[in-house]
Amino acid sequence: MPASICISRSTTCSCAPSSPTIATTVSSRSRAASTLAEHRAGEKHVVATPNPIDLAYPFAGRWLVQNSPADRVPSHGTTLFATAYAIDFVPVGDNGRTAPITIGSLVRPEPPERFPGFGRPILAPISGTVIAVHDAEIDHPAYRGVPSIGYAVTQRRRAADGWLALAGNHVMIERDGVVVALCHLQRASTEVRAGQHVRAGDVLGRCGNSGNSTEPHVHVQAITGSRVEHATAVPLTFGASLPHNGDVIVATASRHRGR
Repeated sequence: MPASICISRSTTCSCAPSSPTIATTVSSRSRAASTLAEHRAGEKHVVATPNPIDLAYPFAGRWLVQNSPADRVPSHGTTLFATAYAIDFVPVGDNGRTAPITIGSLVRPEPPERFPGFGRPILAPISGTVIAVHDAEIDHPAYRGVPSIGYAVTQRRRAADGWLALAGNHVMIERDGVVVALCHLQRASTEVRAGQHVRAGDVLGRCGNSGNSTEPHVHVQAITGSRVEHATAVPLTFGASLPHNGDVIVATASRHRGR
């Protein structure tokens, strides 16, 4: 359960909810839920009257924000599989960076274990009922530099294979008709089962590199219903605000359940 959260702007990284009570320090660029709702009203594949679902950050430690809907919608460049308001969090070290770039990393794939945060606990960002768990996909190598080009070429094929090929290992939690999905988890790391009630802050699994992922991170999205192919994207906020690309979230957990 996050006890304190700080958001700062990253200047060094070069990378390509009942909620617990939290105290937050938010960057000046963070956007309130009301502003987000007003700006996105009427967009295709987005709820007609967007009411953002407010979440707790699903982790502790330092995480870099990528593909934030605070910067553009759709955040991932597509509305496919209701990802218009999805957001990515990349685990980083104390310096705000992911694994160092080396000559080797520019020319060949890297083991995911080389990255800070691979295997970090992923926490429930909201209280609710687990409606889906999948954790059989492998954690594939990370792709940066030249290897990332070849990986990008095959992305269309993964999209054609469906949402599972993109999400990899994941957990989906439902509350009041809204489903929150946390994706790219580590293989065989999930600690919950379908039908189980979880509270915000409970450990769901571990950060991995399964599915459509170039390095270990967690992808979070909210949708209407459990069938992603036919769902509508739901805007999300964290502590009633939304971080921007390049922000580094520093979250401290007062407790972790599980391992």
